[in-house]
Amino acid sequence: MKPGKIILASIVFAGQSSLATAEDIEFWYGNTGTIEAAIQTACEAFNESQSEHSVTCVGQGGYEPAMQKAIAAYRSQQHPVMIQLFDAGTLDLMLSDAVVPVQDIMPDVDWNDYLGGARSYYETSTGAMFSQPYNGSTLIFYANMDALGEVGVTEIPDTYEGVVEVARQLKENGHSCPVLQRVHPWFSLEQFSARHGEPIATNGNGYSGLDAEYVFNEGLVAEHLTNIAAWREEGLFRLPVDTEGEKNAFNTGECAMLETSTGAYGGTYAALGDSVGVGLAPVYEGYERHNTLIGGASIWVMKGHGDAEYSAASAFLEFVRQDAQQIEFTRTTGNLPVTKSALETLRGSDEAGAIEFATAELGVTSLSQPGDDNSRGIRLGFYVQFRDIFVEEVTKAMNEEQSVQEALDAAAGRGNELLRRFEQTYAGVALP
Repeated sequence: MKPGKIILASIVFAGQSSLATAEDIEFWYGNTGTIEAAIQTACEAFNESQSEHSVTCVGQGGYEPAMQKAIAAYRSQQHPVMIQLFDAGTLDLMLSDAVVPVQDIMPDVDWNDYLGGARSYYETSTGAMFSQPYNGSTLIFYANMDALGEVGVTEIPDTYEGVVEVARQLKENGHSCPVLQRVHPWFSLEQFSARHGEPIATNGNGYSGLDAEYVFNEGLVAEHLTNIAAWREEGLFRLPVDTEGEKNAFNTGECAMLETSTGAYGGTYAALGDSVGVGLAPVYEGYERHNTLIGGASIWVMKGHGDAEYSAASAFLEFVRQDAQQIEFTRTTGNLPVTKSALETLRGSDEAGAIEFATAELGVTSLSQPGDDNSRGIRLGFYVQFRDIFVEEVTKAMNEEQSVQEALDAAAGRGNELLRRFEQTYAGVALP
């Protein structure tokens, strides 16, 4: 996606009429694969559970296409009542004036029941929820314990120094891919910075104001990516191009260790069985562990609809928030329960030890580590476009077209240009 392709400020929001009815409202989502199947199952279950409302759930082929299509639909007054949007687009949608804060239409919900790691990304400065967390995930560390066992390792390393030590043992033992490591910003910038308590940008990563500036090009992030480049050169790390490449290389047993989402566990276990081990994502020695960030997406309610439509939306949101629905969603997808009540219900059930829930407790533990202003989340404008810039520049470095430092300096500089444009677009607007 090119910078500036999505400019929410250009949308005209006034004077829109609803095109949906209470009998059939639409929910647009971006997931495919296993999560899409789980969403469709939840939609069918909601429609079968009562007769007052009906929700048609429509897949859009990905998070970014869903965002683009929702904006285009809003302009033509053909927009759905609810949309699912991923974490990176949060600030853009908050300031777009295209959404109704979910807490406004559902004031009686105990929003404090949501896990802190899930709340922080989607709440205002006063603690009000803008959207309802839905398919929550976070970063953890996977290992093929059979492969590690071949070199006498029985525990998953929890530091990068430990990971590299095991990787060298694997390489010496003839293993062609000790570690699989994506350099996409969700992995090597956002989650990495959060759990190390390091800033991505000033102003608490944008939470304190639109005049934030990127600073990740200095400090630990720069050291980490320089290390990754060196470990790759040493033959310890492999860098997959995309999610499918990651899944294929680890799930076939080709690679022995991997940082990735809790949401990948279902497919990985299906491929590797009991040889899969999971642990907290590694940190560097000498750094206090902080919380990781919530990944996945939340559900937003769009403006321009009537009370009947919002009543249907509220009923659907209440339904998918139920403990039983969250637990079933976790069972089939590997995503996390996002409320305390659902987590406690799971803990007290006969299924608590089932293999399908192996990452639930670990993921919540990771989200619940001590936090600070640098691990709350990302509140930076045009962040979807910035992610593309980061990938572009870092990929050049990994292909030896420029140094890692040159890549990060270029990404920070281009990112700051986006931030200044975003700041000008919303000049005089206070952050919610």
